Amino acid sequence: MISPLAPKNGFPSLPEIKGVRFAALEAGVRYQGRKDVMLAELCAGTAVAGVFTRSATRAAPVLDCQEKLGADSSGGAAILVNSGNANAFTGAHGVASVKRVTQAVSDAVGVAENRVFTASTGVIGEVLPDDRITAKIGDLATSLDAGAIKDAADAIMTTDTFPKGCAAQTPSGIQIAGIAKGSGMIAPDMATMLVYIFTDAKISQPLLQQLLSDLTDRTFNAITVDSDTSTSDSLILAATGQSNAPEILEGSSDCDAFRTALHAVMLDLSHQVVKDGEGATKFVEVRVSGADTTADARRCGMAIANSPLVKTAVAGEDPNWGRIVMAVGKSGAKADRDLLSIRFGDVLVAEKGWVAESYSEDAGANYMKGENIVISVDLGLGSASDTVWTCDFTKRYIEINADYRS
Repeated sequence: MISPLAPKNGFPSLPEIKGVRFAALEAGVRYQGRKDVMLAELCAGTAVAGVFTRSATRAAPVLDCQEKLGADSSGGAAILVNSGNANAFTGAHGVASVKRVTQAVSDAVGVAENRVFTASTGVIGEVLPDDRITAKIGDLATSLDAGAIKDAADAIMTTDTFPKGCAAQTPSGIQIAGIAKGSGMIAPDMATMLVYIFTDAKISQPLLQQLLSDLTDRTFNAITVDSDTSTSDSLILAATGQSNAPEILEGSSDCDAFRTALHAVMLDLSHQVVKDGEGATKFVEVRVSGADTTADARRCGMAIANSPLVKTAVAGEDPNWGRIVMAVGKSGAKADRDLLSIRFGDVLVAEKGWVAESYSEDAGANYMKGENIVISVDLGLGSASDTVWTCDFTKRYIEINADYRS
C-alpha cells in the first residue's frame, strides 16, 4: 500500500544528466519479482562527494566508500547498490564481498576499482550473496541508459512504498537530479538512508564536498522517523562537469545559485523519506524558536520529533500538548517553564507556562485532523531557532517491523 503522503503525481520526470547512465535489474538478492540492483556509470572527470553514517557498526560498503572519497577524478566512476541485504555486521565476509563486487564493476565498466562506490541496504547480519550480484554486472553494463534513473530509484527500495526523486535547475542551466530510499531506521547522524544526487556542474571535489556537508545538516540531518540510525546510511553527490555553464567557484553568484538548487533537491528528498515513514499518515514539522543556542533548538526539536508519545498522539489526532511540554523538559535543552509557548499550526495552545486563555480543545482537535501538522515551540530564552521533520507512529509501523524478516 502506497503511503497516503506520497506525491500525488507519482515519480517526477527527471532530466537526463550529461555524463551519467543507469541500469537496474533483478538479481534475487532477497526479493523475488522486482529490481534489486542498480548501476550508475559516471564519465571521466566526475567529482564525487559523500556523507556517511557515523554509526559505530558501519557496514563494509560504507567503510569502503569513505576510504575512496577524494580519489583521482581524471577517470570515470561507478556506483552499484543492492537492496534486500545490508552487508552489515558480516565481518571479513562483508569486506570480501565488497571487494568482489567493486572489482567486477571495475572490469565491466572500465573504471578504476578505487572509483567504484557501493552500498547495500536491507537485513543486517546476513552474509551478502554477492555471487548473485556479480553474475548480473555484465548485463547491467550492457543495458546502461541515460534515461533509466527511475529504474535505479525502484531498485534501491526496501520497505519503501514509493520511489523518491527530485530535480532542479540553476539560472545558468546546470541540472541536478536525485533519488533516495528510506522508510524506517531513520534518525540521521550524517545524512541518512541511501541518497544519490547527480549534476552536470563543473565544480572541484573539495567545494562539492563542502556544499554537501553544509547542506546535510539542514536537510537529511533534520529528519527522523523512529530515532534509529542505520548502519548503512550513505549520501553521494556526483558532478560530471558536462554542463556548458561556467565552473562554479566558491563565493560566486553561480555558487550561491547552485547551493540554493541543491538545497531544494536535498530538502525535497528528505521530506519524501519522512512522508514514506513506515505506517505514516501525517507529516509533522517541528519548529523551535527562542532557544539559547542553535544546538539547544535542534536538541529540543528532535526530542519532540522522536517522542513515541508525541507521535502516537499525532496519529490519534489528539492535541495532547502536555506531551510537547514533556519532550521539551526531557530534551536537555535550556528551558524555562514559565516562558514556554506552544502552537499547533496557527492555534495558540499554551503560553507563559500555562494553557492559553484563547485555546479550545475543539480548535486543537480540528487542526490535528490534517495531513500536514506544524508544532511550534518558543522557548522564550534567546534568538536561536531550528526546524526538524518527522511523521506519526501508527499500528502499521509495528506490523511492518514485526514481520520484517518473516
